Amino acid sequence: MANKFEVANAPEGVPSKLVVGDYVQFKLSNLVDDYPVATHSAELVARITAGGASEIKITATENASYYLFTVPSSTSASYVAGAYYWQLEITETASGNRIVVNDGTFSIVEDLDVNNADIRSNAKIMLDKIDSILSGKADSDVSSYSINNRSLSKFSFQELIEARNFYSREVSREKNRDNVEKGLTTSTTILARF
Repeated sequence: MANKFEVANAPEGVPSKLVVGDYVQFKLSNLVDDYPVATHSAELVARITAGGASEIKITATENASYYLFTVPSSTSASYVAGAYYWQLEITETASGNRIVVNDGTFSIVEDLDVNNADIRSNAKIMLDKIDSILSGKADSDVSSYSINNRSLSKFSFQELIEARNFYSREVSREKNRDNVEKGLTTSTTILARF
């Protein structure tokens, strides 16, 4: 395994996952032919998908053959975990004009070294909660009730099953995506024997 702190070993492309508090570096080599570093600059801007003020900006340093993006651990320690949309912006130095040349998504996950870190995705958290409710449903199967003249309603068994099926599919998609990134087989992999 190569030392990931060394610039020579910086991976090519925007990573799909970052860990809060990690040192991050990656490079983009495919831009320098069209946008030479002598006359352009690059910046990656990301915003959390839920909206809000969680915005990340990573300005590249220029090398003759690539743009290098680095984030010190002290900076990423303040990142908010979640799913992010990102866009890659190139600015022409002479004019100050900017264009977006690429976009995508990545996730920022909690550091397991931090107390009470819950690295489950939202879909996995919801699936676990629904399973917990379903396991207790037989003991308290009341669809609605009243307390101090306030009426409260619960999800029906069928609604819970539908929600469970939805989140179960989401969790499967996430597992498949992770397996593809790791080069492992997925639930959609077709194996053949000869």
